Amino acid sequence: MKQILCFGDSNTWGLVPKEHRRYPWGQRWTSILQEKLGDTYRVVEEGLCGRTTIFEDELRAGRKGSDILPILLESHIPDTVVLMLGTNDCKTIYNASAQLIGKGIELLLDQIEYSAKKCGKEIEVLLIAPIRLGDNVGEEGFDPEFDRKGVKTSIGLTKVYGEIAERRKVKFLSAAEIAQPSRIDREHLDQEGHRKLAKAIYQVLVS
Repeated sequence: MKQILCFGDSNTWGLVPKEHRRYPWGQRWTSILQEKLGDTYRVVEEGLCGRTTIFEDELRAGRKGSDILPILLESHIPDTVVLMLGTNDCKTIYNASAQLIGKGIELLLDQIEYSAKKCGKEIEVLLIAPIRLGDNVGEEGFDPEFDRKGVKTSIGLTKVYGEIAERRKVKFLSAAEIAQPSRIDREHLDQEGHRKLAKAIYQVLVS
């Protein structure tokens, strides 16, 4: 049985827009992917709300992706890692450019590469540039942690991640070209977005 580690943030966890709950099995993209792949694969859901690539959230512990990914790699020894992070890195507090966020992604790719060498196996990587943030996501009633600069940065991640994937010879997918943020919160996938993303990821993994 092949293990697929899906490492991401709230859009991997399956957060329902503007609600503190998770989409049920069969509606979030990780579970839809599992059903599409069947019993010869095991999809490990490792999404966490607020997770970043390399930035420490001073209000919530354990959100720095580079701290936890090596542990998960050692624990699960996956055959494939589906990596989709970067949205939370666009928050105003981090003041990060798309290029800096890209450096964070590269550090995670380094960690995957090191883990593969350590366990003596090849680990396939699918790097996903996340969906863009919706316009005016930081206005009243939405998410004040983001501003217009963050929206622009999120749009730039597709180009930066695509270049990284090409240079490092890993599979690449732009979620922004597949799905849009929900109109409800301008930040998270709705059910249709989860369905579309699962289909696209499946097609890349089995191609």
